[in-house]
Amino acid sequence: MQVQVNTDDHIEGGESLAQWITGESKSRLLRFQDHVTRLEVFLSDLDAGKSGANDKRCRIEARVTGRQPVTVSDEADKMANAFIGAVDKLARALDTDLGRVKDRNGRDTIRAASDE
Repeated sequence: MQVQVNTDDHIEGGESLAQWITGESKSRLLRFQDHVTRLEVFLSDLDAGKSGANDKRCRIEARVTGRQPVTVSDEADKMANAFIGAVDKLARALDTDLGRVKDRNGRDTIRAASDE
């Protein structure tokens, strides 16, 4: 799984922030590593450097093999909290999306795209 981190001009942290996000993403989404090819993480400060409630936003777009991309976002007072909230939402969204491909007995459903 490839992780790409994009920030606006008001987010500090540079390479160390990108490494932390990459490590956390891979560990929290480990069970989806066979399905997700790339994550794009977008970090932004909504108040442009001023302090405020829930002014940090994290948007994550997951590229899933053979499926449409899944996008989630979260806002919090700190960038780490916004990222953790977004990655947790992404895990739930991937569970839902990929769970539709299999029925409760583990067989493919008619919704699954066949390669035949």
